[in-house]
Amino acid sequence: MKKADRISAFVGQLGAARADLDPCYVGYFQCFNEQRYYEAHDVLEHLWLKQRDENYAFYKGLIQVAGAFVHLQKQFQRPHHPKDGRRLHPAVRLFQLGMKNLEPYRPRHMQFDVEALCRLCAERVEQIVASDYSQNPWRPDRAPQIGFMQA
Repeated sequence: MKKADRISAFVGQLGAARADLDPCYVGYFQCFNEQRYYEAHDVLEHLWLKQRDENYAFYKGLIQVAGAFVHLQKQFQRPHHPKDGRRLHPAVRLFQLGMKNLEPYRPRHMQFDVEALCRLCAERVEQIVASDYSQNPWRPDRAPQIGFMQA
């Protein structure tokens, strides 16, 4: 089975349907909030690769933020592992790239509070850099939740 077919099947299993939004976009938030950051990345990438519209950089920024959280999560799980222990630098870089891509969509876009996510990313960058890349601010019991704004 091709990756695109696997992602489509996965999104169908999420049950994250909303008539007004693409299921991959909705699925991104569901996966993110379940701390399934890699899957959030994959689900939205599936949509991003198909579309080259005005939301291209927006999706790319969200994908990069999920990627940053993949790094934080893996570093938290195995801080002394030769590879996973060194994931704070790439996390910071992805947070920065994500914020850059999300910038034009501030403060809100597609029913999402872009401003709040950018603040979250900036806080994580500041915490990591202030610790000289020695402290991971991510914890499973304090993992951020993101979602749609009320109409």
